[in-house]
Amino acid sequence: MAEEPEFDPEAAEEREIGREMVDQSTGLGSVAAHLYRGEMERTVEWRSRLDTTTNWAVTVMAAIVAYAFSGDVSHAVILAGAIMGTVFLFIEARRFRDYDIWRSRVRVLQENLFANALDPSEGIEHDTWRADLSEDYRDPVPKISYRGAFSHRLRRVYLPLMTGVLLGWVFHVWAFNPDEPFLESAGLPGVSGTVVVTAVAVFYLALVVLAVPLSAKERGESGEAEHGDLE
Repeated sequence: MAEEPEFDPEAAEEREIGREMVDQSTGLGSVAAHLYRGEMERTVEWRSRLDTTTNWAVTVMAAIVAYAFSGDVSHAVILAGAIMGTVFLFIEARRFRDYDIWRSRVRVLQENLFANALDPSEGIEHDTWRADLSEDYRDPVPKISYRGAFSHRLRRVYLPLMTGVLLGWVFHVWAFNPDEPFLESAGLPGVSGTVVVTAVAVFYLALVVLAVPLSAKERGESGEAEHGDLE
């Protein structure tokens, strides 16, 4: 009895299974379609969770700033809004890592399976995509670090929000006490204005530093298949 050849997922005929989907009548196309649909549903679900977190952050921070300008309210309320925004940022960074797992799988299938099925003349984008996807199903792990996810959401969403809060705080300190020096107006009970301003400056400087990407993945090239900028 002849020995069956060993399966090599990196062989040319095995890598380009997109061609088989359209050239041959097999059940592979149906299986791949159901797989893709499942991965897409998970991607949409986690994207919805991200949007929910962002919406809550915008709503809460806007409400806090609006309340601070509604009457004789301490400017410390606005600083509390910045702290709340930071809490939402930590939550959203964790959710973004989970979202990127499913999104990276969808992009691998789109680039290497469906794109090749539609136009086999272009070939596949990544030679090891089947082995990489198989490993990801066997041992799923985040494709981007927590720091990278934190940096991405900070750049895309929270740094502009935090900047708006900062401008609101500066305007509140200045507008509610126009006759006093800024450092004096920025003070809180038991805390000098110099300490408050220094703390705010250090906080925002730290945000700016954390927003700087340290690698290609943190810039948006997530996963083994560097499939472009993240959403």
